[in-house]
Amino acid sequence: MSIIDSFEKLLENGKDSALLRFSLGNEYLKADQPAKAAAHLRAAVAADALYSAAWKLLGKALAQSGDIAAAKDAYASGIAAAEVGGDKQAAREMAVFKKRLERT
Repeated sequence: MSIIDSFEKLLENGKDSALLRFSLGNEYLKADQPAKAAAHLRAAVAADALYSAAWKLLGKALAQSGDIAAAKDAYASGIAAAEVGGDKQAAREMAVFKKRLERT
């Protein structure tokens, strides 16, 4: 059983959480399935709007899916969340990623 299968089984068994959704999103991104990753990462930030790491990964997944406008929006929301949560490093990283997308 793969790690994705294990995580999906947890989700099926009602163990839904922001961390589980983040982990699923991360694994789907590693498996080059950015659309599936984005769906789980959207659920992660819906469960915890201040989860800056999930926002950052959501922006990446959306960019890899080709949805540049949504990726920029995710990074903007992530920057705001990171600033509220005091995660200055994540805010800076997402600002750089967003700026790179704006140049393309």
